[in-house]
Amino acid sequence: MRTITQRELRNDNAEVIRAVEQGESFLVTKNGVSVAVLRPALPSEKNPGLPLSRPAKRRLRFTDLPRVTSPVPTQTTLDELREER
Repeated sequence: MRTITQRELRNDNAEVIRAVEQGESFLVTKNGVSVAVLRPALPSEKNPGLPLSRPAKRRLRFTDLPRVTSPVPTQTTLDELREER
């Protein structure tokens, strides 16, 4: 098991993850104190990879939102607001 600092993990994240995918384990330290062990996940027999406790939600895009319309024209509303000043 290789020891790396939290800063090394942050700066070389992609390289560390590639090494973990290839079976290497890491002991992560912060200010000289061990804080985590990073190791390859153990796939279960039925489902490879770790099971998710809840699936990821699909993010809505702005264009997916329903269009809101008003019976009053926008210019009329703006004119009324300007008169109140």
